[in-house]
Amino acid sequence: MPGPLLVVTIDRLPAWILPAYGATWVATPCIDRLAARGVVFDGAVCESDDPRDVVRGLLAWAARRPAAMAVVTDDPAVPKGVCHGDVTVVASSPPQQPAADEPSTNLGRLFAAAAAVVGQRRHEVVWCHASSLGTSWDAPAELREAYVDPDDPPPPAGAAAPDLSVTPDTDPDLVVGLRHVFAGQVTLLDRCLGRVVDAAGDGWTILVVGVRGMPLGLHGRLGPGPLPPYSELVRLPAILVDAAGRMAGQRYAGLVTASDLGETLAETVAQAATPPHEPWRGRSLASLFREWTATSRDRVIVTGSLGVAVVTSAWHLIRLPHDEEPLLRLFAKPDDCFDLCDVADRCPGVVEALRSVAEAAAAGDHPRAWTMPLGAGAESAD
Repeated sequence: MPGPLLVVTIDRLPAWILPAYGATWVATPCIDRLAARGVVFDGAVCESDDPRDVVRGLLAWAARRPAAMAVVTDDPAVPKGVCHGDVTVVASSPPQQPAADEPSTNLGRLFAAAAAVVGQRRHEVVWCHASSLGTSWDAPAELREAYVDPDDPPPPAGAAAPDLSVTPDTDPDLVVGLRHVFAGQVTLLDRCLGRVVDAAGDGWTILVVGVRGMPLGLHGRLGPGPLPPYSELVRLPAILVDAAGRMAGQRYAGLVTASDLGETLAETVAQAATPPHEPWRGRSLASLFREWTATSRDRVIVTGSLGVAVVTSAWHLIRLPHDEEPLLRLFAKPDDCFDLCDVADRCPGVVEALRSVAEAAAAGDHPRAWTMPLGAGAESAD
């Protein structure tokens, strides 16, 4: 293996809240530095809203090629059956109130343990998995209040991650306040991540990737409760820093799955043979680091607990179960980043072009959903 690898998977971290993905109001200097050192994948999409499915695709290569691997996690259920290695579980405690300081937070304890493992220099691969963004918003008061304007109400009390339905009757101040608290939690995450990155120093390949996004009220749900596969749930951040500095400061716009990122690691870092796969199993993007280009997917199929989605470079179609017949909603990309303008009634041709793909996905027919022709108009918004 040419050098050590650090993989950081973060459940409930959406792409849209990060400056590397266009946000202008949340501070994440560590992630910004990683973006400047590596390649940012703009089209990363999770194929499932089950985090175990996502990390299994990301680390399938590790099971094929056992290595000296360490796992540091706050959720012992996630690594089971994914890969081999020394597992350190840093238990998360349900917080009653914000922590007094960063080391006392759940994220602080987790990443301190990960930094210690990285600093030992005993493992070829260190995987750190964080799940507490979906359970604990315990950032200290100064971070919770960092995004509150003078005219805004104070942050809502409590430190447990909320889970509420958002209706027209929901107090908008509550929604805004919880978004501010989440932003503070993301800044805390960034600071804690920085300690692990500093412990690694130079010579490490680093992948930081989200596992699921966090609904923040745009589609009737605020918090980690169930949500159909809208972009705020399935569009993920993914940044890959090559130890040799290749592709530094670049962006890749093509559609990418966690399995694709995993196969890329297998070829570029682990130097493991990549067996031929069906389209839904992952394809390596290692050519980005050799030829500065890679063949892009034409679709990603998302199978969620509340529906399926067909994601192309130009469209995001969601199929929602319904009593009489499924509901189909269509959103134009990249303009409608948050899936707020359903254009299904204005683009019936696109809906028909993607309907059969969505139906195959809903029926569990992966070969057809991933390989059947998309139909005219489905690949372009023109």
